[in-house]
Amino acid sequence: MEHVENLISKIIEKQAVIGILGMGYVGLPLMLRYADLGYKVVGFDVDESKIEKIENGQSYIEHINADNIKKAVDNGMQATTDFSRIAEVDTVILCVPTPLNKYREPDLSFVINTLESTLPYLRAGQIVSLESTTYPGTTEEELLPRIEGTGHKVGDDIFLVYSPEREDPGNPNFTTNTIPKVLGGHTAACLKVGEALYGQAIDKVVTVSSTRAAEMTKLLENIHRAVNIGLVNEMKVVADRMGIDIHEVIDAAATKPFGFTPYYPGPGLGGHCIPIDPFYLTWKAREYGLHTRFIELSGEVNAKMPAYVIEKLTNALNREGKSVKDSKILVLGIAYKKNVDDMRESPSVEIMEMLQYRGANIEYSDPHVPKFPKMRKYKFDLSSVALTPENLASYDAVVLATDHDKFDYELVKKHANLIIDARGKYRGHCEKVVKA
Repeated sequence: MEHVENLISKIIEKQAVIGILGMGYVGLPLMLRYADLGYKVVGFDVDESKIEKIENGQSYIEHINADNIKKAVDNGMQATTDFSRIAEVDTVILCVPTPLNKYREPDLSFVINTLESTLPYLRAGQIVSLESTTYPGTTEEELLPRIEGTGHKVGDDIFLVYSPEREDPGNPNFTTNTIPKVLGGHTAACLKVGEALYGQAIDKVVTVSSTRAAEMTKLLENIHRAVNIGLVNEMKVVADRMGIDIHEVIDAAATKPFGFTPYYPGPGLGGHCIPIDPFYLTWKAREYGLHTRFIELSGEVNAKMPAYVIEKLTNALNREGKSVKDSKILVLGIAYKKNVDDMRESPSVEIMEMLQYRGANIEYSDPHVPKFPKMRKYKFDLSSVALTPENLASYDAVVLATDHDKFDYELVKKHANLIIDARGKYRGHCEKVVKA
């Protein structure tokens, strides 16, 4: 128990050095939170550009204030690509991506490669925490044997926990510390150290019986959203065919004070979590001879939404005697959700690719994404165009894909020739607005 008590004491007395691996949408806010509490923090990443920006007190995530980064750096927060410095830290918190491969199977390469980069430098008296979303069993099946393969005993001299990230970028109502944190430990001692670690930084820590239960909790949260969004997207198609405005129906249903939670349709699912994480459980369930039909069906419905938007656009242009080919189309909003600069899995970009394939001349406007970023899957040499009366009038159609608050919707409505509204922003009947 010596290592347990020593590490907990260091954490509580703020003598522990907090190491966080992966300085993205999850890792960077966590770094700033611990730095703000007075801990020495070291962030690790393989991206040199992130290290450089951190060192210069600059932000590379829109909703994270550069002043907060500068303050943390001035107070001693560090960032590095040197994994040998893992030996200096007391916590090894993994906040790296878990995408799907082209076969829609879990790609744990980021987690495994990052962990293996730490293994030569792990020492007694450290806690390893995985925050990346993954299938139940990952912590025990992938991390545990690799750590114990170095000669350490988990629960004795190294402590292993799983605590899934819960971030909602751009939501001003929640911060890293106010969102309750789920935590599962490999052993009772691991859980005790994990509670000490997160209990200092997070207002409420919710413990569960195992790392597997914590992994399943995160998947349930995301599957719940994916399935309900799939349901409302299917209802949108049915309501539209019947001449009913689905947004009016949702607003009316939401007046029921019990038994109903409003979800809203859109052009598809975006972000790193909701379109991807449910398929982690689908894949793992096959090992048990099970088929997750709700998950797969909702994924199928949601995946069809960009094509539904294109169909609506095509039909609307046809009524004007135009084709998609050679039409000039403006995509309004390319981040995956409103008021953020996060492009991961954005359905807007899939719509852009489909339009390009059909021969359209496409441009985009997004105040949060001034230049189209480097992406693994998509390449566009485009920059955001200004929304002016002259610009809007020059397009054959405007596709409203992401409803940022910064857009002047009245200006768009007044000057655009045709609006394909995939977000329900324009209510009531208007000749130039097509609901999608």
